Amino acid sequence: MSKATTTDRQSPGPHVADSHDVIRVHGARENNLRDVSIEIPKRRLTVFTGVSGSGKSSLVFDTIAAESQRLINETYSAFLQGFMPNLARPEVDVLDGLTTAIAVDQQRMGSDPRSTVGTATDANAMLRILFSRLGTPHIGPPGAFSFNTASVSASGGFTVDRGADKTRTEKVSFSRTGGMCTHCEGRGTVSDIDLTQLYDDSKSLSEDPFTIPTYTGDGWVVRVIAESGFFDKEKPIRKYTKKEQHDFLYREPVKVKINGVNLTYEGLIPKLQKSFLSKDRESMQPHIRAFVDRAVTFTRCPDCDGTRLSELARSSKIGKVNIADACAMEIRDLAEWVRGLDEPSVAPLLTKLRHTLDSFVEIGLGYLSLDRASGTLSGGEAQRTKMIRHLGSSLTDVTYVFDEPSIGLHPHDIQRMNNLLLRLRDKGNTVLVVEHKPEMIAIADHVVDLGPGAGTAGGTVCFEGTLEGLRGSDTVTGRHLDDRAKIKATVRKPTGALEIRGASANNLQGVDVDIPLGVLTVVTGVAGSGKSSLVHGSIPADEGVVAIDQTPIRGSRRSNPATYTGLADPIRKAFAKANGVKPALFSANSEGACPTCNGAGVIYTDLAIMQSVATPCEECEGRRFEASVLEYRLGGRDISEVLAMPVAEAEEFFGGGEARTPAAHRILERLADVGLGYLTLGQPLTTLSGGERQRLKLATHMGDKGGVYVLDEPTTGLHLADVEQLLGLLDRLVDSGKSVIVIEHHQAVMAHADWIIDLGPGAGHDGGRIVFEGTPADLVEARSTLTGEHLAAYVGA
Repeated sequence: MSKATTTDRQSPGPHVADSHDVIRVHGARENNLRDVSIEIPKRRLTVFTGVSGSGKSSLVFDTIAAESQRLINETYSAFLQGFMPNLARPEVDVLDGLTTAIAVDQQRMGSDPRSTVGTATDANAMLRILFSRLGTPHIGPPGAFSFNTASVSASGGFTVDRGADKTRTEKVSFSRTGGMCTHCEGRGTVSDIDLTQLYDDSKSLSEDPFTIPTYTGDGWVVRVIAESGFFDKEKPIRKYTKKEQHDFLYREPVKVKINGVNLTYEGLIPKLQKSFLSKDRESMQPHIRAFVDRAVTFTRCPDCDGTRLSELARSSKIGKVNIADACAMEIRDLAEWVRGLDEPSVAPLLTKLRHTLDSFVEIGLGYLSLDRASGTLSGGEAQRTKMIRHLGSSLTDVTYVFDEPSIGLHPHDIQRMNNLLLRLRDKGNTVLVVEHKPEMIAIADHVVDLGPGAGTAGGTVCFEGTLEGLRGSDTVTGRHLDDRAKIKATVRKPTGALEIRGASANNLQGVDVDIPLGVLTVVTGVAGSGKSSLVHGSIPADEGVVAIDQTPIRGSRRSNPATYTGLADPIRKAFAKANGVKPALFSANSEGACPTCNGAGVIYTDLAIMQSVATPCEECEGRRFEASVLEYRLGGRDISEVLAMPVAEAEEFFGGGEARTPAAHRILERLADVGLGYLTLGQPLTTLSGGERQRLKLATHMGDKGGVYVLDEPTTGLHLADVEQLLGLLDRLVDSGKSVIVIEHHQAVMAHADWIIDLGPGAGHDGGRIVFEGTPADLVEARSTLTGEHLAAYVGA
């Protein structure tokens, strides 16, 4: 019997496969990048820094991660690619050494009313299987515990043709047991509409009685109601008979003929529910959202008590706990309950469920519950929830891309996030992080600083190397890396107080607090301590309060700073007045649009499974307007030239001379105040960074009338140098007589406050109490809370 022998042929040098140890980028030109060439080490943690809008996300997300995803998609068959989004190849000459990229961004999770933390992380799916196996009484398969599944039953017959005139009728029946509450349809809340906010019942249909947006007297919606034949157009609504009232409000859809056209008439309430109430509130236009807030109240469903589940689903229990109870527990408590279950028949399921729940606790989200609506999570909470599925992954040599993972984290929580990033790196993965916080930059193996400025003034690599090298460099980040705001020597005196008594929203434990007015108040505390519940849930949302939350601004390629801020309207009117024509001519989305590209400025060519090709429109040369419109001038400039102006230039242009337009100038001043002087008025919103969008939103709301401004983490996406500018803006607001309340973790904002309210001491049921009230100096001196200890360390006290 012979034995195979092998010869150990060791090469004198390293294996050729080990030479691919960098991601090489050459000639990147995506968005504002200017021929960026860089080599990023693999299996290391690289942090990308730079001022907001310098090109960090363009390089990391829009170039490296996007190309990795595109190349993976190309490995699928042409048939499957037809169902996938067509990803264009980034504007880059060479991209070498790419690995599979997993992007964990800060985008809010879907805010569908039936989407929860449990459904977004598969924890709910595992719980449903668990209860279907162990719950008593046994009520059915996992679907019987799902609030997204309705109970359905049907029966009927079908005819089987066996040929030669032989047919046989067979009866069939079908039933499915679901867990959806039939009253609220799995939403947990029911809506109640205030009819007085919909119409004036003293008027008739001919007198334009509606107070609903888009329900105008000459519009088709109102015409269908008035000419349906069900009502006397001259009869006041309050005098309708019971049948007329029912037809007016609740009638099922029915076909009617108006002026020879077949249309559908439907009662007002179901029509509103389909058109307005089925949409995500945050995606609504501001005037629609204001109407919904005014006319509709949402209350807990009386049938399921807000659990979303049917009585049958709630009747099955493991011990004394049903699935609704389990989903309502804080996840750390649920993890302990699951640990107490010992059933060999479902051992693999319990192991996986324990791991998922423990990952929540490890990542600092143990205070959440699985029934928490995913749309209510902050950007930071959403990002960490997306990280859950990657923590225990066996994959290695993967590129993980994170967008500001410190968002929403108290300084106390940042160390935990750092440890998680280092764990991913130590498993042999490449970790790329876009970040501004010095505490997170400190753990980097490699640092890339982009700049030197934002927008067209950025897009170049100013520094790459170690943290110490960055500290010694003369870049904006290097100069500001060790910046520390000082505690104010003197603080402003309050002019009054906003009294909150017995606040008990979410985890608040009967909080009594006086929020001082006329000063800069910072509400802080660890993540999940109850800050947002106290401020947003207890301060009345009346006309005197301007609330600026973290919800991202939405917009298509056709939206730009001018349209979003309302600046476009006074500009169009000024052009119209100067030239004696209609304002609509100066809108690229209306009458003035180039007929060839419909005002987009580019022509899109769809190539099926290949990427779509966008080429500048030859007719308007990318200027979006038809040639006749560009002949009209204001101050010597046409509308396309004005939209190409940076904010700083436009502020001067509309501030005086022939083009003087006070309404436009006021908006431009606010944009300049928040540090967006470099943005062009017509730049698509889709090209703005997270920090730029945050400040654009802030500038827009600064024009709202109100005496109290409530800001939720305004430092999100801001560079160390930008934070200083934000503090100046907050000071100007307070000095102008406003009261400013800021929910914030950034120590520079805390140090700059006149008054601090610290919640804690922990998160979830360990929080919800006021642990400190006073000045920043008192907090640092006392060091009685986690915030006090970190603030003292920050200011060097």
